[in-house]
Amino acid sequence: MVDSKWLQTYREEIETFSGKIQDFQEGRLDKKDYKGYSGGMGSYAQRDPAKHMLRLRMPAGRLTVERLKFLADTVEKYGVRRLKLTTCETVQLHDLAAEQVPAIMGEAVGVGVICRGGGGDNPRNVMCSPLSGVQKGEAFDPSPWAAAVTDYLLSICRDIHMPRKLKIAFSNGVDDSVHSAFRDMGFQAREDGTFSLRIAGGLGAMGHRMGVLVEEAVNPQDVLYYVKAMVDTFCQHGNYENRAKARTRFMQDTLGPEGLKAAFLKNVEAAKAAGGLELPRLEALADVCGGDGTLDHPRAIPQKQLGMYAVKYHPIGGVLPVEKPAQLYAAIKDLCNAECRVGPDETLYIINLPAAGVEKVLAVTEDGAKTEFEYSVACIGATVCQQGIRDSQGLLQAAVKAVREAGIPDGALPKITVSGCPSSCAAHQAGTIGFQGGVRLEDKKPQPAFRIFLGGSDALDKARFGEAGAVILEKDIPALLVELGKAAAAAGQNWAQWSESHREDLNAIVEKYA
Repeated sequence: MVDSKWLQTYREEIETFSGKIQDFQEGRLDKKDYKGYSGGMGSYAQRDPAKHMLRLRMPAGRLTVERLKFLADTVEKYGVRRLKLTTCETVQLHDLAAEQVPAIMGEAVGVGVICRGGGGDNPRNVMCSPLSGVQKGEAFDPSPWAAAVTDYLLSICRDIHMPRKLKIAFSNGVDDSVHSAFRDMGFQAREDGTFSLRIAGGLGAMGHRMGVLVEEAVNPQDVLYYVKAMVDTFCQHGNYENRAKARTRFMQDTLGPEGLKAAFLKNVEAAKAAGGLELPRLEALADVCGGDGTLDHPRAIPQKQLGMYAVKYHPIGGVLPVEKPAQLYAAIKDLCNAECRVGPDETLYIINLPAAGVEKVLAVTEDGAKTEFEYSVACIGATVCQQGIRDSQGLLQAAVKAVREAGIPDGALPKITVSGCPSSCAAHQAGTIGFQGGVRLEDKKPQPAFRIFLGGSDALDKARFGEAGAVILEKDIPALLVELGKAAAAAGQNWAQWSESHREDLNAIVEKYA
């Protein structure tokens, strides 16, 4: 963790931020200038500028028991009315009053939650496969390296000025829901104990790119040298003039993939020559206590540790009921090394549960998704987000309701991804079915609509982007999904089978709504 001197400076920054947010609230600071400052502290004003969001960044999505209790206590103390699990493995507190934001920031330090760099032109929350350390088949647990990279980035975040944000992810080698294949930096654990590394991938309004493979066997002790080299390469070659193109993926255009690789590896060598960043041997985060007994439940995942389980819980749209942290804390507080992990698909995983402890957690989380479709992902949407164009949460709720009422069987529809604008917060380009918020002209009048993307995937070593298709009116999308689900069910096939073997039928149904 960062040292006491760093934390003292951070506390001073919170005091300064307290003045800034009051200046904004009282009209002495305009929206643009305030956003430029608040983002670096992990907070933004919402569409209603009297309400604010605070992002609790948690490396590798680790919502430990201590952090879970802090979240539960914060909800009660400040009357928090909305919680959102995010696709960057953080928890967002919404609808906060101005004076509440810096107060919660300061209190979060006590459980190791640092909001600094949670937004703005900063290195963002370092992500990791959510079941790292417990997942069967994983090459090894990369979460200690995610923690080490977080500490390093926090230590330098005040000293660097990057064109835009930097997103880093670690895959455990069996799951790539963190999208290491197309992050700014994506480390994938290998069976030989090293990492393969891809850089300069990403999603967004100005195009999307797969990452460039620059190293197939990174020594884990050298990870920080590679991170420093990426920061240096971005600062040297990133676009400081045009924010729309100020992301690492655009260096593939300006330098070419091979030129980018050469520039990056040159910086790696320079970083190694300077020295000082070699990591010691890192161990697993905590020993997992043994368990006994067995159980069979669709939301209970057997861990690689004998007799231990993880439970998955997906609140619809990733909107976590505000009473849930307290309920989960009560269910796991007395269990050995149990904790929660926020997944990049807005699923909460409660891990390190003995069979005897699973039933209580299953009962507490019974209100979550029941089918593959209900595990769909949606950003917070335009009713809350200043940047949003469409109400992605409203669309997903309407779609879930329509699919339930139509009796579509589980598997006939896939998980979908819904972004309320081109910013790609839900990674709609990589969704099996993705939607991007926009408009469509009807009788020369703009109407709420979404562009559909078909055929994307974030499967390990099979990542691909979907094909952009028609722009469909928001009001028609639930009916479209119901019709697609009925067609697959009528053929007696799941979505993957039907969409592959009935492509013409799929396209014809979509075209009806175009």
